[in-house]
Amino acid sequence: MLDTIQSINKVVNNFIWGVPAMICIIGVGLILSFRTRFVQIRKFPYAIKSTIGRMFKKKTASDGSITPFQAVCTALAATVGTGNIAGVAGAIAIGGPGAVFWMWISALLGMCTKFAEVTLAVHFREKNKDGDYVGGPMYYIKNGLSKNWHFLAYLFSLFGVITVFGTGNATQVNTFTTAINSALLNYNLIGEDTTKTVSLIIGIVIAFAVGLVLLGGIKRIGNVCEKLVPFMAVFYVILAIGVVVLNISKIPSVFYSIFYGAFNPRAVTGGAVGMLFTSMKKGVSRGIFSNEAGLGTGSIAHACADTQKPVKQGLFGIFEVFADTIVICTLTALVILCSGTAIQYGNPAGAELTISGFTSTYGSWVSIFTAVALCSFAFSTILGWGLYGARCAEFIFSSKIIKPFMFLYSLVAIVGATMDLGLLWDIAETFNGLMAIPNLIALFLLSGTVVRLAKEYFENP
Repeated sequence: MLDTIQSINKVVNNFIWGVPAMICIIGVGLILSFRTRFVQIRKFPYAIKSTIGRMFKKKTASDGSITPFQAVCTALAATVGTGNIAGVAGAIAIGGPGAVFWMWISALLGMCTKFAEVTLAVHFREKNKDGDYVGGPMYYIKNGLSKNWHFLAYLFSLFGVITVFGTGNATQVNTFTTAINSALLNYNLIGEDTTKTVSLIIGIVIAFAVGLVLLGGIKRIGNVCEKLVPFMAVFYVILAIGVVVLNISKIPSVFYSIFYGAFNPRAVTGGAVGMLFTSMKKGVSRGIFSNEAGLGTGSIAHACADTQKPVKQGLFGIFEVFADTIVICTLTALVILCSGTAIQYGNPAGAELTISGFTSTYGSWVSIFTAVALCSFAFSTILGWGLYGARCAEFIFSSKIIKPFMFLYSLVAIVGATMDLGLLWDIAETFNGLMAIPNLIALFLLSGTVVRLAKEYFENP
């Protein structure tokens, strides 16, 4: 049965993430960049100043919303997750070091794509029957485009409901259990024969914790993410920078392998990765899996922000992609490539490769700290995607579906704790691509609105 699912998914994945998808993702990013005159570069200093400055301002959100800082933390909770750790490792293993270069390219264009998504989400958002702000791709399609295009909103929501169970939950829990089991095995606290039992127990605990937070509503999600995200990001960055500093002499050769491998992967991987497109595909797809630019999901959290200026909130989109991919994903890549840990190019890999990069530099004792970082990343991602799935389900049905959905979503953690990692990542990658299609079409059609809103804002910020 699993072999059949894998074969079907491989065919669909190759089509979704083939040449047409690369053209659409990069093409829409380029169109938005040119039409906004590369706002992500031109206004980058302003974006960083505006976003970081607002993070330190204490503010209480009005009913039905969360503060702009809580909104970005909720969005970052979903983006700064195991995609930064397991996703980057998988991209390097399958696509070679050159995949990191293509991840950077997707991030450069993704900054503008995310800016557009967040701006449109706040501009076209609504209030639901409970008085909460709701928005995202389904709402900017519904409120920004003619009825002929409304089917895209339902397609996005349908794919979103399906995707959150894999991308936002099962793969995260799987990485969560991998991290804890690795730490326990390193300290000889468990044996290989007991890892399945431990994974099951972890899955049950996560299911309970996730349900406790999600069923508390948007306010509780925002409060938890506001505290968890800054801690986990700083903690992980410090650990990763330590690896880079201790292996500083290898950095020039690592960057050479990234740039040279981007266009000639065979030469860097010894022939294990022979095609340029393989390197590009893995870099772009895992980059999007990490920063979500093009998927539109992050804009769902931003639509809840207590702000009346769509473009001002849109600047957080530029900051998010920069922090997620340019900073954290790059540090993960450097940990793997400069630590000297063995990489079996051409074979699937996940969090264990990143953990190996840390342990080969610091020793086995650090596995407990990487486990804490991974667990924080995974838990926060589950929370962020739980919100996305609930909003997608609410759009298709009504607000009555939210609590049953949250309950079911929490239980999926138990399944994710015991499933095969490779198949999980492949399926998640496929559904990510399916979500991106209706969103990218909408972004293309609404690009003029983004340009108008940006022009009006920067003329009178």
